[in-house]
Amino acid sequence: MIRSLSLAILLAIAGPLAAAPTTTPDYSAALADPARPAADRERDATRRPAELLAFARVAPGQQVGDFVMGGGYVTRLLAAAVGPAGRVYAFQPTEFIAFKKQYGDDQAAVDAAYANVDAVAGPFAAPAFPVPLDTIITVQNFHDLYLKPFPAGTGDKASAALFAALKPGGTLVVVDHSAADGTGTTLSDSLHRIDKAAVVAALTKAGFTLDGESDLYKHTDDPRTANVFDAAIRGKTDQFALRFRKP
Repeated sequence: MIRSLSLAILLAIAGPLAAAPTTTPDYSAALADPARPAADRERDATRRPAELLAFARVAPGQQVGDFVMGGGYVTRLLAAAVGPAGRVYAFQPTEFIAFKKQYGDDQAAVDAAYANVDAVAGPFAAPAFPVPLDTIITVQNFHDLYLKPFPAGTGDKASAALFAALKPGGTLVVVDHSAADGTGTTLSDSLHRIDKAAVVAALTKAGFTLDGESDLYKHTDDPRTANVFDAAIRGKTDQFALRFRKP
């Protein structure tokens, strides 16, 4: 999460989609990848990576994007899951790197560690993905598009950019912290949460269709009223997982 960013619009090319897998791949090898640091493995119990990869339908040989890669937890999983015939484009916004140098250092480290990972940098809503993608995953970052420093319409522009970056038939998976129903995007700054309905509305407006929903990160005991960084709730927030498809 970041508090002061700027935004631009991406125009990307769409191309044909690779055939979707007919069976769920076995992700055990990806989780056991020795290149994954111990800190990542310690997070697996709550992050449930195999289930996330299955929900995103990630398969060997795909071209995938990690939109706002952060420290690289998802990027490393994707690299192992798509294998040597696939490619992962790990996007880190230049605004994030300017805000905190560690974002750039983490991106460079993951890029160097995996032969099938390419680092991608650029404005938050203009990831310069060099090829049309089968899948994009973004985890706990969609609400950042609605932080108060952004001008009105930033979320719509970013949604359109993600749509353009995918092949026809490609999918976008969004995981984020749940805000109370009916709050829209109004709690993005104060609580770092977003109403699931607001995400569906923004991405539907961009041309996506809602293709699936998972209770993978559901926590019914979260009242959805606390800042996600509060010690009492951090790591135990109610989160939604949505899969969208580009027609």
